[in-house]
Amino acid sequence: MKKPKILFFTGAGVSAESGLQTFRDSKDGLWDNYKIEDVCTPEAWTKNPAMVLDFYNQRRRQCKEAQPNLAHELIAKLEAQYEVVVVTQNVDNLHERAGSTKVIHLHGELMKARSIANPNLIYDREGDIVLGDLCEQQSQLRPHIVWFGEGLDNTLLDAAIKEAVTCAVCVVVGSSMLVHPANSLPHYVPFASQMVVIDPLAHEMDLDDERSIYYLSEKATDGMQQLYDTLSKL
Repeated sequence: MKKPKILFFTGAGVSAESGLQTFRDSKDGLWDNYKIEDVCTPEAWTKNPAMVLDFYNQRRRQCKEAQPNLAHELIAKLEAQYEVVVVTQNVDNLHERAGSTKVIHLHGELMKARSIANPNLIYDREGDIVLGDLCEQQSQLRPHIVWFGEGLDNTLLDAAIKEAVTCAVCVVVGSSMLVHPANSLPHYVPFASQMVVIDPLAHEMDLDDERSIYYLSEKATDGMQQLYDTLSKL
């Protein structure tokens, strides 16, 4: 018998509880030392690639020190009972480290580098990237991240949409749902499928007036514990 499919759409609120902060909610630390336009745009790369590389090298080190939290672990644990697909806006690898086996990263992956000349040349990268690190075609390597002003990989977006249209349950966890086009994904979920939104500000969100959505105003770990307790009994 085929397992029901749960699609998890995750955002920064999931990784925040592992100590990885974002521009939107950071009050101190790495992100406060930079402006988005200085490190997260193609223009920033053209102007000062060394600064961009240093910023992402610091983020990569933080990611390696961070540990998956209960939300990551419970999402992975549900694979014992369901077909679980994770579509994430996060660039860290905490879902994979928690045990999730099918993860689609819409905004890139911090633990990878790619060629500036050929975006199809992508390499695993645990350590720093510095000026002079070249791909096999002798072009500089850059972080494998979708910067502001760059488009998503259409292949990954199409794959995420295909998962959305066949899911029985869609769970949005820790995402403000403000970033386009990633925030369009829930609209591909079948009308008959159940949708759940877990976020401290879920009570302020209104994703779709036409369908029934269960809004759970909790942080990711607490909300996922409640959801896991329910799903594991079905």
